Amino acid sequence: MAGGIRENNGADELVENHEINVTPFIDVMLVLLIIFMVAAPLATVDVNVDLPASTATPAERPDEPVYVTLQADRTLNLNNDLVASEGLARELDRVTSGNKETRIFLRADKTVGYGEFMDVMNLLRDAGYLKIALVGLEAIPQPVSPAEETPQEEPR
Repeated sequence: MAGGIRENNGADELVENHEINVTPFIDVMLVLLIIFMVAAPLATVDVNVDLPASTATPAERPDEPVYVTLQADRTLNLNNDLVASEGLARELDRVTSGNKETRIFLRADKTVGYGEFMDVMNLLRDAGYLKIALVGLEAIPQPVSPAEETPQEEPR
């Protein structure tokens, strides 16, 4: 029994109770559980991305890939030719013979800001080219030595 009645037998001195009342702890845990159950579906992100599974074999490169390159000085190139952003749709139609299903390989310098990169993505989408592949360098993961690892603090 958590809160038993004890007889004091006439002593004026109060006896210490060494029992822990866990009811407030359980109440707090139930409230936190409800909060996390409500908040968990809101934390998911639904982004449509055309990514292969990690176990997939690399896709074959087309015979004549179409590259759109955004350079550090914010100039656009279609394959190796300089193109203005206003004429990108027209030049893509010329290079792809109007085939909107052609996969466009988009490359950008790493100093280019996210906003400028998204502007080029919007130009491609507005031109009707929805199959866009992002190009980057393949990085080899470096092993971490035990001395370089930082200790992680345990969640409380």
